Amino acid sequence: MKPTQILKTWMLAGVVAVFISACATTQEEIGVQDGAPVDGQSTDGGSMTDGSMSSGGAEATGLAGSDGGDGTAIVDSMPLTATEMLAEPEGDLASRTIYFEYDSAKLTSESIAILETHGNFIAGNGEVRVRLEGHADERGSREYNIALGDRRAQSVRRVLLFQGASTDQVETVSYGEENPAVSGHDEDAWSKNRRVELIYTVN
Repeated sequence: MKPTQILKTWMLAGVVAVFISACATTQEEIGVQDGAPVDGQSTDGGSMTDGSMSSGGAEATGLAGSDGGDGTAIVDSMPLTATEMLAEPEGDLASRTIYFEYDSAKLTSESIAILETHGNFIAGNGEVRVRLEGHADERGSREYNIALGDRRAQSVRRVLLFQGASTDQVETVSYGEENPAVSGHDEDAWSKNRRVELIYTVN
């Protein structure tokens, strides 16, 4: 091999060695960029001092005014108004008709549970008024059914007052057989007409 070729080979080897050395030095200086802090800097641009870390204005515990650092502010839900509660189709107050057995003003346990909910609602909302409309089926005289409708309305009233409703919030009226819910002359129709309806108003 000629001296010129030997010299070129050595020069090439030297350049390669210098390049490799430079790459290694650069890697050590800049550090690993995938999460390891370098020269006291956190990977998100904040600094680390005495074990504490800040990150450009956002604290490590989350954003100010958030409930867990996700940026969502805590907002207390407003309670529903009486009108809104009455308007809920699937709410606890949605059942407003109480049914009775033939020639009876006695409440069932299911009806009492419904009325306890209504009584608590009325007691807790002074602006609420309710009219209890008593009804009967067509059997019996008009006078007898008026009296029966009134007894049924009074049975409902007693439960509401027991739950805390005031007397000026509850009124009763009896229509007897005059306003049937269902037309018909059989037990299916009669069972739906023996009832008390709760009619609400909000002042």
